[in-house]
Amino acid sequence: MTERYILALDQGTSSSRALLFDQRGTPIAAAHDPLSQTFPRPGWVEQDAVELWHSQRAAMHQCLTSAGMRLGDVAAIAVANQRETTVVWHRQTGQPVYNAIAWQCRRTAPECEALEQQGFGRLIQEKTGLRLDPYFSGTKLAWILQHVEGAREAAENGDLMFGTVDSWLIFNLTGGRAHLTDASNASRTLLYNIHSLTWDADILSLLKIPESILPRVVDSSGVAAYTDETIFGAAVPIAGIAGDQQAALFGNGCFTAGTAKNTYGTGCFLLMNTGAKPVLSESGLLTTVAWQRAGQVQYALEGSVFMAGAAVQWLKDGLGIIEAAEDTESVAESVANTGDVYVVPAFVGLGAPYWDPHARGAVVGLTQGTSRAHIIRAVLEAIAHQTADVVEAMNQDSGYDLAVLRTDGKAISNRFLAGFQADILGIPIVRPRVAETTALGAAFLAGLAVGVFESLEDVSAAIQSADVLDPAMEADERSLRRRRWAEAVHRARGWAPV
Repeated sequence: MTERYILALDQGTSSSRALLFDQRGTPIAAAHDPLSQTFPRPGWVEQDAVELWHSQRAAMHQCLTSAGMRLGDVAAIAVANQRETTVVWHRQTGQPVYNAIAWQCRRTAPECEALEQQGFGRLIQEKTGLRLDPYFSGTKLAWILQHVEGAREAAENGDLMFGTVDSWLIFNLTGGRAHLTDASNASRTLLYNIHSLTWDADILSLLKIPESILPRVVDSSGVAAYTDETIFGAAVPIAGIAGDQQAALFGNGCFTAGTAKNTYGTGCFLLMNTGAKPVLSESGLLTTVAWQRAGQVQYALEGSVFMAGAAVQWLKDGLGIIEAAEDTESVAESVANTGDVYVVPAFVGLGAPYWDPHARGAVVGLTQGTSRAHIIRAVLEAIAHQTADVVEAMNQDSGYDLAVLRTDGKAISNRFLAGFQADILGIPIVRPRVAETTALGAAFLAGLAVGVFESLEDVSAAIQSADVLDPAMEADERSLRRRRWAEAVHRARGWAPV
């Protein structure tokens, strides 16, 4: 049997990556190209959309070259991308009208607060599953149309295109022929009705956005377009598209309702598959499209923790008590516990399920016996406690009791953190064999569309766990630790002035 390969493009905030997977889901080549960000004003974050495309194209070519292959040798292309980042470009020239406004950008906070005060928050949550927050693309797009000279007139004349990063990449891969997005990315725009699976006319009217600027929404798994043969030397199907966190959910094999994954990076993104019907959260979580295949949608609940790996970085750069993140594992294990010290890393407020922008970091329980090791261990435990807060909210909202948590991301390679996470949740933690689960998930979606994988059973067979860590902590001890964590969080909340 001739080997078939999937080229997965994983476009992130700090770099563009490309990975080549074989039909067993094994990465055989990889490349990455770094990206820059700019910060024009406090709270504003932008990226050069043209640089972003050139970076992804460079990574793609480097990956293929290292494998000794050409684009025409691959069966399909998959796209996973940083979500919510907003690009607007001219339909004819393909030139952006403004820098890409990054997902972290907070410039539209005043507009979101004004809409909330006018009573639109609940309406938007019910339609889109999202909070009315500058994190999402809709108010970023509205800002560009409002503030970039000539943009509104051009948009109303049908001369502009909007897209999240997937749309921008696909536009360039196809030589400008395709303007599309998948349902998972559409559901992160604040403009997409996750019940009717259409762009929502009421929200578009509210934000003064013409529908003609929006991309066509397609399946996450399915041949959506082809690369431009005159540019790339081959017409290769683009057959898998998903936002990065949804792609990671798929790459972890969370195909059924009640299964979940947590990505441990700078922050944590925890997604639970909730099945064929959206579950609106009453616990501060987001409802999102997980993926769409053959017109059928799977939904997910999502909770974000702002500070995970970033808290470890604070130990290095802020306190100077470690030289490298890898040091934390052995140091944490050098003490039996934290000595009842708790660190709440609410440096920029608390995310799900609290959504408290006025919370600030706190260290409680210090005594003269507190050592560097106690503080380091408490930071790692805080990552696990914050994840447990989100899991408890998800269990409550979804009606499922999570039985196992699948994981990915660099931080979970820390064996102490992984073991404590299992202990504090009271369920097994699964760590993946292939660390690049975002790219892998997108590759699986594309592979299903072109027959590299015949079924979800084939995909499941290709997913192998590196190891499983079972909980060892007694239930009484777990309850005490969770209660003390809740007390520490209470002391950190509402600290910053309104």
